[in-house]
Amino acid sequence: MATKTRELRAEGKSVIGLSLGEPDFTTPDFIKKAAIEAIAQDYNAYSPVDGYVDLKQSIANKFKRDNGLTYKLSQIVVSTGAKQSLANIALAMINEGDEVILPAPYWVSYSEIIKMAGGIPVIVRTSVEQDFKVTPQQLEEAITPKTKMIWYSSPCNPSGSVYSREELEDLARVLKKYINIFVVSDEIYEHINFSDKPHTSMASIEGMYDRTITVNGVSKAYAMTGWRIGFIGASEWIAKATNKVQGQVTSGANTIAQRATIVALETPISAIKFMVDEFHKRRDLVLNHIKNIPRFKTNIPEGAFYVFPDVSSYFGKKLKGKVIKSASDFSLLLLEYAGVATVAGETFGNGDCIRISYAASEEDLDKAFTAIKRIF
Repeated sequence: MATKTRELRAEGKSVIGLSLGEPDFTTPDFIKKAAIEAIAQDYNAYSPVDGYVDLKQSIANKFKRDNGLTYKLSQIVVSTGAKQSLANIALAMINEGDEVILPAPYWVSYSEIIKMAGGIPVIVRTSVEQDFKVTPQQLEEAITPKTKMIWYSSPCNPSGSVYSREELEDLARVLKKYINIFVVSDEIYEHINFSDKPHTSMASIEGMYDRTITVNGVSKAYAMTGWRIGFIGASEWIAKATNKVQGQVTSGANTIAQRATIVALETPISAIKFMVDEFHKRRDLVLNHIKNIPRFKTNIPEGAFYVFPDVSSYFGKKLKGKVIKSASDFSLLLLEYAGVATVAGETFGNGDCIRISYAASEEDLDKAFTAIKRIF
């Protein structure tokens, strides 16, 4: 999709990009200022592999403030983005042939990271009718003697679904029957939440703290994707193991970004609310457009900045003489005839859907959906 987009733009054609999974805002000035000060203060030597002590203290404070979780500094590891945090976990904990349950849709890299570590992704399909959230029954049916972990995100990339505390408690009741299964809770979109239910961390559910690895970072909520800072909170033995892995791969994360992250995490959440409010506004704009597109089925995403419509009712039909056989075909035809770049759902474990990012201006969103409505 990225290659095709570049080719079309090189031909002089206009393409509206709704495929990127990153905020279109600039990093807030108070964070930039902290980075400039860190450069002036000569933070240019290697940091500890697991991060600066004062950054880890800020992360511990954040976990306590936002999630009700108490982690010692020895339970926190700072990495080069939440993606490295996930890779560290996989390499430290997954053995050849271990099964990892992935409620689908899931973020594209989950399955590939698991396979790189020798694990076997076990895909549990969900649907738009169930708000793309796995049920306790589905979870239990997916568990086998080889199950080692379950990985999920809330708010979810790509569906925008948010698990409530009650829903996580229902899943936890299943997991408590199987004491050797661990949970990776990816909470990178934690603050981009439009629902009336507060964000809930699986580790805060009774009996799940020791078995849950909480993954987070500053990329999404703070518009710091390129700064590459992620972190985990976990049982001490897991943190030590991931630290050992990271020490052989990258060592410590970027020092300037670490110093800036301290300021980001210690600043009240209200400082980034303007971005969340804007995403909420754009979500409503997009949903209003989708209502006027025939046969698009979608949930009402309560977080992140994506919609994940089911477009399978178009499969087998023709557009401009071309048969739509899959979500990939659908996305490519959107690009070719509407000039809109999206991402096909196959890469997220659901081949009936496409992911549309609304991390774009209202003007571009209006143009994009007007073009989509026109061809359908």
